Amino acid sequence: MNKIQIIVILLIAFASKSIAQTAPFQIALEPMNISDLGGVQAYAWGHHNGKWLIIGGRLDGLHQRQPFAAFDVAGHNNQLIVVDPVAQQKWSAPLSTLSTGLQEQLSSTNMEFFQEGDYLYLAGGYGYSNTSADHITYPNLSAVKVPDVINAVINTTSFTSNFRQITDTMFAVTGGYLNKINNTFYLTGGQKFIGRYNPMGPNNGPGFIQEYTNAIRKFTISDNGVTLSITHLSTINDATNLHRRDYNVVPQIMPAGQEGLTAFSGVFQVGVNLPFLNCVNIDSTGHLVNNAFSQYYNHYHCAHIPLYSALNNEMHTLFFGGIAQYYDSLGILVQDNNVPFVKTIARVTRDAGGTMAEYKLPIEMPTLLGAGSEFIPVENLPRYNNEVLKLDDFMADTTLVGYIYGGISSTAANIFFTNTGSQSSASSQIFKVFVIKNSKVGIHELNNQSIGTLQMQVYPNPNKGQFTVKFNLKTNSEVKMNIREASGKQIENTTLQNLQVGENTYSKRIKNLVKGGVYYITLETTYEKATQKIIIEP
Repeated sequence: MNKIQIIVILLIAFASKSIAQTAPFQIALEPMNISDLGGVQAYAWGHHNGKWLIIGGRLDGLHQRQPFAAFDVAGHNNQLIVVDPVAQQKWSAPLSTLSTGLQEQLSSTNMEFFQEGDYLYLAGGYGYSNTSADHITYPNLSAVKVPDVINAVINTTSFTSNFRQITDTMFAVTGGYLNKINNTFYLTGGQKFIGRYNPMGPNNGPGFIQEYTNAIRKFTISDNGVTLSITHLSTINDATNLHRRDYNVVPQIMPAGQEGLTAFSGVFQVGVNLPFLNCVNIDSTGHLVNNAFSQYYNHYHCAHIPLYSALNNEMHTLFFGGIAQYYDSLGILVQDNNVPFVKTIARVTRDAGGTMAEYKLPIEMPTLLGAGSEFIPVENLPRYNNEVLKLDDFMADTTLVGYIYGGISSTAANIFFTNTGSQSSASSQIFKVFVIKNSKVGIHELNNQSIGTLQMQVYPNPNKGQFTVKFNLKTNSEVKMNIREASGKQIENTTLQNLQVGENTYSKRIKNLVKGGVYYITLETTYEKATQKIIIEP
């Protein structure tokens, strides 16, 4: 592990080791390839009659840090791609016959999308616009008639009449999610980004505008196949808890049986460049932040699968690789604030009482893969109206539930600071995904930290002896903080008082620490204890 990486070991007092659980199912991946099918990541998709329609996304890997190279035009996916995973065939057609407005939006990255019947709705997306002579987030909603476009691409006929587009600034969102609860569309989180990406910030040339929506924008669509119109409903605003993008919002069946969504993790927390650990549960009555649950393994947008067992009233959500602040190393949870690419496959399960917990599966992605990938389900599976799969209705022991396609494939965990464009690529790999019931092989390891409430994070790390500890309290109580050397020698012992229920921060400067040294910070309440390892910069 190199010196740039940040190593943190979290220990919860009631358990120093993860607990194995008899798994409700197992997952198997089977790789497959389709000749001439290229790689793509952060794309939108629709499907019909077993075939996929791929729109937008990037043809390259992780964006570079240099503004002139980040999100360049060469990486735009300016073709429509049709895939038949069973026949293992692929077809494509350029967007060039469409209007300029459609060409620009449909070649963008991180559009929000949702398919209802034959129509795929595409909102926003980020990319270079020749019309605006700048990188923009598109203020558009487009409708695509999926069956007709698939047939036209295969048969090399015109598809221009199967695309419609309206302009509405409420849809200028990228990196959010478009879902539906009952008859209402939910555009959750995301941001509007105008200008070139610049890691030095918006006020350094070239500058940019970045505005998180901090919202759930609700609306209905009226669409008779010719006229497309929108009715906006009341917006849910939450500048603290909905300040999220590039994450996973997954359809759910809630404990009372109603349709809902859960916004898992995402970036970045207000005031600090760290992923969220908590989640937000959403249904038709509103949203509720769950601070009694922490997700550690899969923080960025990746392929995911929702499965619900009505028999047990258990909601399972699977996440496949991607990017995360934490990963498991020989049974130890390790924090890396550089937020590396990971191989982890994990599930989050909500039980009948609403309690959520995270489990690490015994299999991993074969490489550092998954960020910006998508899971495309088999169409004839038993499912609820909101696309959650009915786990109890899988009759066979082994069921093909769908495919994972694309995403970023990275050659190393941390490439952001050295990225020249060659360290990662858009993957062309496809995986068949199988759910295996009644299997006694393979243990799912409970991540005890996921059911803790302290949500302790230390930043920056490594540091020069000055750092901030961020933590969450479920009751109004004092917290003991202890700092010791790796040898066990105590160098600081204090009690933090006048704290509040919810989020707290405490900044500390300690002099005369050994450069390159390792120290442990422990927070302890009456109900929980957590320890993090910090490194002093050499």
